[in-house]
Amino acid sequence: MKNIKAIIFDAYGTLFDVNSAAEKCKDKIGDKWEGFANYWRTTQLEYTWLRSLMNRHKDFWQVTEDSLDKSMKAFEIDASMKNELLDLYKVLSPFKEVPEVLKILKKKNFKLGILSNGTPDLLNELVKSNNLENIFDDIFSIEEVGIYKPDSKVYDMPIKKYKIQKEEVAFLSANTWDVSGGGNYGYSSIWVNRNNNIFDNLDYKPKEEVKNLKQLLDII
Repeated sequence: MKNIKAIIFDAYGTLFDVNSAAEKCKDKIGDKWEGFANYWRTTQLEYTWLRSLMNRHKDFWQVTEDSLDKSMKAFEIDASMKNELLDLYKVLSPFKEVPEVLKILKKKNFKLGILSNGTPDLLNELVKSNNLENIFDDIFSIEEVGIYKPDSKVYDMPIKKYKIQKEEVAFLSANTWDVSGGGNYGYSSIWVNRNNNIFDNLDYKPKEEVKNLKQLLDII
């Protein structure tokens, strides 16, 4: 992959494991913890898309709490666990290869950034709690434009900041709809397919597919 000037990462599910909050409570939740975690994540994403379509914006933390409320009722999880789960969501764990790969990329001459639905406070806390605060040149939050991915205004932010061409951005996401959103916008999108999933039919084929971020080092 040539002529790349910036490497931009999605945060949730790409750098940070969204299931790690529920996993840390699996002794209390029981065997249904993984199904619950997936349901919470799916509901959370559905709410972002629906709120964008309805023009009824709430920030990502409010959406995360609203989707947790529904998920806890659906899986009959004790309401007293709500605050614990929310607190753990603020300090999600990174996937194991992430810190090392980011440190290697930092030594190269790329702009490194996060482009996420998360609020600035949430993203800064995630980065700080995982000792990654000296890695990223910028953390772009959709709160700057007031609408969620995959709206093109979100993908516009790094281009306006760095004054580069769209194809000069390598954009990495584990979410196929996000890869397609960035790719249809004009990014050189790379799919981080950690779980051997099937790509969606959304008028875009990723430039590359990797199983983890280590494989990125062979591409760029």
